[in-house]
Amino acid sequence: MTDHAPVAPPISGSSTSTIAPPEPNLTSEELLRRADDLRPLLREQQAQTEARGNISAETNAVLVNSGFYRVIQPRTFGGYGFDLPTYVRLTMAISRGCPETGWVLSLVLGHVHQLSSFPLHAQVEAYGELGDFRAPEVAAPQGRGVAEPGGYRVSGAWDYASGCEHATHILLAFVDNDTAPGGSPVRMGLFERSNYEIVKNWDVIGMQGTGSNRVVLEDVFVPAHRVKVFPHKQVLPLPEAYSDSPLFSGPARPFIIMESASVVVGAAEGAMDLYEESFLTRKANTPAGAARDQLAEYQLNFGRARALVDTARAALLQTATDYMAVARTSQQTGDPCPEDAARRLTLTVLQTVHMAHEAVDIIFRTVGSSASRSDSMLGRYWRNVGVLRGHLAHQSDSAAINYGRTHFGHEPVGVA
Repeated sequence: MTDHAPVAPPISGSSTSTIAPPEPNLTSEELLRRADDLRPLLREQQAQTEARGNISAETNAVLVNSGFYRVIQPRTFGGYGFDLPTYVRLTMAISRGCPETGWVLSLVLGHVHQLSSFPLHAQVEAYGELGDFRAPEVAAPQGRGVAEPGGYRVSGAWDYASGCEHATHILLAFVDNDTAPGGSPVRMGLFERSNYEIVKNWDVIGMQGTGSNRVVLEDVFVPAHRVKVFPHKQVLPLPEAYSDSPLFSGPARPFIIMESASVVVGAAEGAMDLYEESFLTRKANTPAGAARDQLAEYQLNFGRARALVDTARAALLQTATDYMAVARTSQQTGDPCPEDAARRLTLTVLQTVHMAHEAVDIIFRTVGSSASRSDSMLGRYWRNVGVLRGHLAHQSDSAAINYGRTHFGHEPVGVA
């Protein structure tokens, strides 16, 4: 893990000075200690978070003040510039206490990776004087933009905007109505929090507390320098502002999948906590009434689930380490990560989702019927992980097919 990131150079090509992070000497160990210390409170607040349909303003303030949103943000822009394994550990730690809070944190902080591919002028504006940047993203082009001098006029409604209530900005994909023949019709714009209204339409059986509601823009002007073609084709080397942040030279897709996989694996660890607690407090429903920790059936299932979660965690952290090695090579050579390598990283991350989901399923079906109660915390973990397993980003079959296709020289199909 990275302890102290080096002091970053001034922002090249702009009049803005380097932004100092709130705690210049913060270490990754201290950051992760804060996350672990927060776990009892997150567990205590799970039911309220789910009922509210969002994390609270107070919880978000704790995340902000703890420095969590700045974990990988470049130090040039007021962040801590830690590496990807530190990000994964942080996300898993928070998700272990509350998967919904972990989801909001992981995605919103992770979108600095998306921001890095916008023009530098837009990045400087977004980070502002204090480096306070928190942006949900909706990659499905659910709005339309009309080009006009200096930018676009955008309107639309975007669903699944996780974390939109506590954001400073938002990244939204839209269709350019005036696309030239043969060009890509999709753009992504960087918008201010004041540009959108929230329509509360998030009503689901799991991950209810993420506030993944609809955002609506009505005839909002976005300057051209805050718009990019989407999906973005990576151009290396990155500006000098990223000279001490190799992570941002890495491929987008495995990073994006790692954002959500870290939540799933962390949630599985949280379910394991509850499973172990149940062994120490409950007896089996047998005439002997023996404690669960004394019975082979429960010992077996506990061991199987433990192995799955530990393997998922180890694979995810190793992949994060491998990602950093690939990113450093790209930063040094100026050559993007080869497609085959990027797809292999993605497949490994997706496999951790499989293992974590399998572990939580074992836990739920063997712990007892009490987990089916609507107010059961273990049931909540099971619902949350089940919903995340069905996320579009976690469809490993299509990812595996396209790895096989591209590895043998064929064009990929679909979007995976």
